[in-house]
Amino acid sequence: MDRGRFLAIGFVIMCFNSLYQYSWNALESLLMAGFRASVVQVALGFALFSIFSSLFQPVGGHFADRDGPRKVGIIASVLSALGFLGTYAFHGIYYFYVFWSMGSVGEGVLYGIAANMAMKWFRDRMGFATGIVSMGFGLGSAIANPFISMAPNYGVVMLAIGLIEVTVLPILLWFSEYPTKLTGQRPGQVILTGRFWLIYVSFVGTIVPLAVVSSELPVVGKELPQWELVTLISVLPLLSGGMRPLFGFIADRLGILRTTLLLNALLTIGAVLLWVGQVAASTALIGFAGGSMITLYFNVAGEVFGTRFSTVNSGILYTGKALGGILGSLVFALIYAISAIWAMLFNASLALIGVLALLPVLLMARSTIKVGAR
Repeated sequence: MDRGRFLAIGFVIMCFNSLYQYSWNALESLLMAGFRASVVQVALGFALFSIFSSLFQPVGGHFADRDGPRKVGIIASVLSALGFLGTYAFHGIYYFYVFWSMGSVGEGVLYGIAANMAMKWFRDRMGFATGIVSMGFGLGSAIANPFISMAPNYGVVMLAIGLIEVTVLPILLWFSEYPTKLTGQRPGQVILTGRFWLIYVSFVGTIVPLAVVSSELPVVGKELPQWELVTLISVLPLLSGGMRPLFGFIADRLGILRTTLLLNALLTIGAVLLWVGQVAASTALIGFAGGSMITLYFNVAGEVFGTRFSTVNSGILYTGKALGGILGSLVFALIYAISAIWAMLFNASLALIGVLALLPVLLMARSTIKVGAR
């Protein structure tokens, strides 16, 4: 069987998924104007996306691992499109919260399916294959954001994206499947290990600087010229998506844990650069490292705990994105409203925690290799 087709399916799925995260900066001003809402009210929408996309990923992952990705994937694709179509059809910020949350459920399930098709079919080149699929989680928004920025209102954007998505994705998901005869630990075993919780804390910490530039760039970059801000909003998803195959390739050779730790360090430097006012450099560095970091955490879970139940295991890990997303969007915005300095300290501190929590996991992996060598 030509397993390359699963990479193509996953890539297209990720292109649509990216619109929920990396098109947020482009959508935010349209939503604020359309709903006549404050930045904090609209930021709640991004927080809801982080919560629902993350919490429902292990639920969808359970059914995908048990029954295959086709049926649950088709249902999830309809939900994801409904997030856009419902927002178009029903006006008002409270309706937006409801439909955006429903769409986020679908997006989260689709993300897990797309990433795990690559992990399960390409266990020999897990990092690179997952990077190819996840490249779409960035490039989709890089294509869409210039058009979104030129749109007269949010309704035009929501209708166009929703109609295309509800037409394309269910057809693609009909052809999705997982391989058989895989091995790995069950979720009930995984969550009882100390390594899992160290990985989880690390993931939460490093999500925060990515969430800050993904959702609050118009706020932290308010002093920038409009052309520069629009450019950064467009460049962020391009960097985030485009670098994933490269770092996946490096991870297959250098080691997944080592490469993930390197990216975490780069994200911390990016958070510090944002603190000292280097918005453009910070956005570029966080975009360069951030998208690849998310992908590699899926690979970390697959490498440490196996691929048989990787959709649900990585889904449980991915709930950390909900916490990191809330911390990097809603909480950051609230702290920023009080003190920009404290908000930047908050951002950099959590990024550093992401580095420190992963170090013991790397040391444990080295110890296991040494014991095995004896």
